[in-house]
Amino acid sequence: MGAVLVVTGGSRQARLERAPAHSHAEALLAWSDSATVVISCAERDWIIPPGHGMWIPADTVHAVEVLRSGAGSALVFDPGRCPIAWPRPAAVVTRPLVRELIRYLGRLDSASTDARGRAEAVLFDVLEPARPTAILLPVPSDDRLRKITDGLIANPADGRDLARWAYEVGAGVRTLTRLFVAQTGMTFGQWRTNARIRAAITLLAEGAAVGTVARRVGFAKPSAFTEAFRRVTGHVPAAFTPDDRGG
Repeated sequence: MGAVLVVTGGSRQARLERAPAHSHAEALLAWSDSATVVISCAERDWIIPPGHGMWIPADTVHAVEVLRSGAGSALVFDPGRCPIAWPRPAAVVTRPLVRELIRYLGRLDSASTDARGRAEAVLFDVLEPARPTAILLPVPSDDRLRKITDGLIANPADGRDLARWAYEVGAGVRTLTRLFVAQTGMTFGQWRTNARIRAAITLLAEGAAVGTVARRVGFAKPSAFTEAFRRVTGHVPAAFTPDDRGG
């Protein structure tokens, strides 16, 4: 069995390893108490570490993959009573009051309609969108680029520069430079950094130390790794370790 998310919501509890693409007629607030999950929607991968959450609008197609076992909540809201109308998926600000309200709502059974209504009203008042942790890795169509990107996903610590990759795949550096931007919207360096940070999140969720993770994904110095991690995700690496609860 892979990593498992124990999902609570009202009187329900479910175990989840992954969920294929699907949607809900209601808005959904996904919250991780102690797990690390990836929610794929809106052509992005959204990394949800412990102590963080995500708002998914009604009828938004999304898929879920669990990177690190733990507990979480999936709260759905009656469209007729939900005043939040964010048009796109959004990470949510992780204030202590938000976390406690989500945990409280997750413990309520379906019969507690009055208590749920009061708690939801407070949650709607304090819930705010936050900067998303979206790590984009667009897949190029050119076979030469695919050989490079597939190699970097398999071994993010690969230190070959674009000139060495150009020799490997039989193309010119200028050609590959142009194709990377045209087909992924990123330079080679940006794409490789995103691949490294995405791999690092999985290792951090598995409990590896920050310094160890930095070396395993190709950074010579932990400080350089932390700087790149913050630039890509908006968080420090410690936010994705199992013992963190989002501060």
